[in-house]
Order: sequence, then C-alpha cells, then structure tokens
Amino acid sequence: MRKTLIRVGLVAGMGLGLVACTDPYNPGQRAIGGGLLGAGAGAGVGALTGGNAGTGALIGGALGAVGGAATTPQRPYYHGY
Repeated sequence: MRKTLIRVGLVAGMGLGLVACTDPYNPGQRAIGGGLLGAGAGAGVGALTGGNAGTGALIGGALGAVGGAATTPQRPYYHGY
C-alpha cells in the first residue's frame, strides 16, 4: 500500500509539473492543462469516496478541459507588440 501511494504521489507531482508549462492565453493549452488537473482531482475524489476512480477521472477531465478553454483571457495589448 505504501509503495503504491508513493508511486501515485510521484506521478501526480510530475503531472503537475507538466501542467505548469502552459501558455495562459492559448485556449488549447488551457484545455489540456485544465483536463489534466480535472482528471487528477476527479480520480482522487473518486478513489477517496469509494467510487470508481476511472469514472471520476473522465468526468473531472471533461469538466476541467471545458473550464480551461472557456476561461481563457485575452492577450494583453502592449502598444503595438
């Protein structure tokens, strides 16, 4: 059990490190980042509540991707740049 928990923590840490490398003004990258975060959170909540972690990951990933793409801010205007 302890080895599994350590592996899950390492994979989650690497995933969060990759999610941080996104362009905040690109809707596609925000959708991918939101989907990854949502899938991880959904799987965690599903596993902790005794439900199916796979179903939680699918639902969380879908909601995270839609939320990430829908909340993309406009790129700021820097006087001609």
